[in-house]
Amino acid sequence: MASVSSVSSRSRRPWLRWTLSAFLFLVAAAALGIVGGAWWIRHDMFATLPRLDGTLHIPGLAAPALVRRDQHGVPHIQAASIDDLVFAQGYVTAQDRLWQMDMARRLAAGDAAQVLGSSLVAHDKLERTLLLLPTAQRIAASMSPAEQRYFADYARGVNAYIAQHRGNLPTPFRVLMYKPEPWTSVDSILIGLSMVQMLDEHWPDKLARQQITAKIGPALASALYPTGSWRDHPPVSDQPPISAPDQIIPQIPLDPSQTAARLTRPLAHTRFSRAASADLARLRAIDGQPACRGCTSGSNEWVVSGAHTASGKPMLSNDMHLEMQLPGIWYEADLEAPGFHAAGVTVPGMPFIIAGHNSHIAWGFTALYADTQDLYIEHLNRRGTAYHDASGWHRLTLRHERIPVRGGPSVPLTIRITNHGPILNPVLPHTRETLSLRWTAYDASANHLPLFALDTACDWASFRAALAEWWAPTLNVVYADDQGNIGYQAIGYVPYRPGGLAGVPIADAQHEWQGMIPFNKLPESFNPPEGLLATANARVTPTDDPMPLTLEWADPYRNQRIWRVLSGRNGLTPADMLALQNDVYSALDQLVAQRLVYAIDHADHPSKRLRRAANIMRTWNGEVTTDSSAAAIVDAERSVFWRMLLEPKLRARWTLYSWAESQYAEEQLLVNQPAGWLPRRYRNWNDFLAAVVTEGLRKKHAPADLTHWQFGSWHVVEVEHPLWGMLPWFHNWTGVGPLPLSGDTSTVKHVSRSFGPSQRFTIDFGNPNAATENIVIGQSGDPLSPWYSDQWPFWYHGTTFTLPYGEAEVSAATTHALHLVP
Repeated sequence: MASVSSVSSRSRRPWLRWTLSAFLFLVAAAALGIVGGAWWIRHDMFATLPRLDGTLHIPGLAAPALVRRDQHGVPHIQAASIDDLVFAQGYVTAQDRLWQMDMARRLAAGDAAQVLGSSLVAHDKLERTLLLLPTAQRIAASMSPAEQRYFADYARGVNAYIAQHRGNLPTPFRVLMYKPEPWTSVDSILIGLSMVQMLDEHWPDKLARQQITAKIGPALASALYPTGSWRDHPPVSDQPPISAPDQIIPQIPLDPSQTAARLTRPLAHTRFSRAASADLARLRAIDGQPACRGCTSGSNEWVVSGAHTASGKPMLSNDMHLEMQLPGIWYEADLEAPGFHAAGVTVPGMPFIIAGHNSHIAWGFTALYADTQDLYIEHLNRRGTAYHDASGWHRLTLRHERIPVRGGPSVPLTIRITNHGPILNPVLPHTRETLSLRWTAYDASANHLPLFALDTACDWASFRAALAEWWAPTLNVVYADDQGNIGYQAIGYVPYRPGGLAGVPIADAQHEWQGMIPFNKLPESFNPPEGLLATANARVTPTDDPMPLTLEWADPYRNQRIWRVLSGRNGLTPADMLALQNDVYSALDQLVAQRLVYAIDHADHPSKRLRRAANIMRTWNGEVTTDSSAAAIVDAERSVFWRMLLEPKLRARWTLYSWAESQYAEEQLLVNQPAGWLPRRYRNWNDFLAAVVTEGLRKKHAPADLTHWQFGSWHVVEVEHPLWGMLPWFHNWTGVGPLPLSGDTSTVKHVSRSFGPSQRFTIDFGNPNAATENIVIGQSGDPLSPWYSDQWPFWYHGTTFTLPYGEAEVSAATTHALHLVP
């Protein structure tokens, strides 16, 4: 038996050796393939870096143009005419951001699945149902002749770059094996509409509010949906002294006119539907969940008069808060032609400067959050071909489209349209009501993009004249000029609703729109006596405003902090402005800490661990720094608070809850502790809050010794490239983080893992040529460019640098000069 076994064993060894050899060969081949592929991609990236010096002949220019790059890759473009300037802007932006631009227009038009495959079909279906492409086509056809010409000039510049680089396109095009279509004015407008969608989209929250209120009733739901707060400081009305101590917490509800949404009749007849709730959950997955609870696209901005600055001239600061991307949402530029000189940030794919300054004025933006959308419950005939309104029956307008899909058959889509707008049921298939969307973007008068007029305004009157044509997104704008003036203006089309604002779908004629609120009726302020104006997405209207703008203001904490820090101060400098942009004090977190300490002290049988947590929080100063143990405990509690509060009543659908003032709702629940919201398993709110702290510590894997637990050990920032970030061997090279991150969603430094200030800008009219501005990562979308991530250290460490503007400053900062000639 032994010899037979030995022979059998020897007879199998060649097969084993062959198998091992083949396996090792495959491993080696795979390794070589990976290394070779990585080498090819790296080599290919080098080959596609843009030309920065010398002379380039570009058909389409009427006269030579000069592009000088500074040490951060910011192009300073000089041209002989506005047409050539915008042409050159399109060309240079395409040098650095062409693939980002192409994906942005595809995502907005509903054409992403054509290059990315079937996983994007649901997204494309949503965007097509929202009619972004036909809306962009209408706007392109109805803009003023001058606007049409400038947008066409920009498109010609982009196309000149594409034509010259057909055989040497940026690497993502070759990895995905497709080529960009020619750029058009419609594409630029599509990108603008995608920003409007990002900042002014309210209809998903109205659906969620309908479902939640139907489940738990309006009495309980009202606590979840505050509208404004005692902490607000509107820039257009007198307010109590901002120095009132934080400890004074009102124990009474807000004025009902500010807290009570005028809910419409269909709510009483709407039943909670698990299927409809599932529709909404899927919709949010498609449309993109916020980066975190409290991460609402917003911003900070403020302007102080010369009476309060060291220079004696006005000073303006702006940092716009958005999802952080690689490459970033903004592209810095300095544009100059006869009669035109403006610098600041642009949107890749759109002409002119969006926010920044010219030689006479400066401006910044924050989101206004005005309610520009309503959902209507439509009544269709049995065949689904007609709808009924107050004037009778009308045939539906139909759009038949096909969604092209890479590697698969195209997907048919029929969009039905009423007088309000598109019917949304193709993306809400289980919702029983037929819902249509009315949006100011669909209004025939929404046909101006006054960027040129904005960039060339020279005083308050011309500035407001330009903004009067601005229809979307709705924004707060602060203003300063070289004559010492400061101002604030709310802008954008806001529907006039005599029947009141509706937080849920509408089913009656009382809530039809009656035009738009006139521009001169929107909030504005000019040279206020206190010499200070600031907004941070919180309420900007007084409590008695006859034309309310929205039910969904943002939380008040950032705005309150800005007013507290700046009010009454003199001798302010740009360094003070930067320090405020990086401020990490949280009045909310400090209040939460105080409430948690009280709850633990008075809870039944709190553990030793909870008592240690209470002692850590007891004397905390509210600074959300990376080394703070108290901040870690508070944030851990807040990370589970809403789940533990809502889940007993809403079960798995608790995740539907989303509200721009959810943090203020949290504060009011902690302060007032309504009995109806206390989960049944707890005897009192003290026991409940103690349990929430325990669960938060467990979820965040807090160590045994809480004094050694640091907020920055798990609160981090990380930004990935949408393509290279999916490849393990490129992830670390092309992305940033994870790195410890101070601040949270209630601090002036409004941040989360992939959300925060998308730029930081300050200008002092005592020396406007020394204005500072930095974006998050860098100017280039190519990881091998020196300007791909060179700005990241400035963003992360809270520093900044000058954006050269004057001729002497630009000449001194120039590192490359490219001459574009016809």
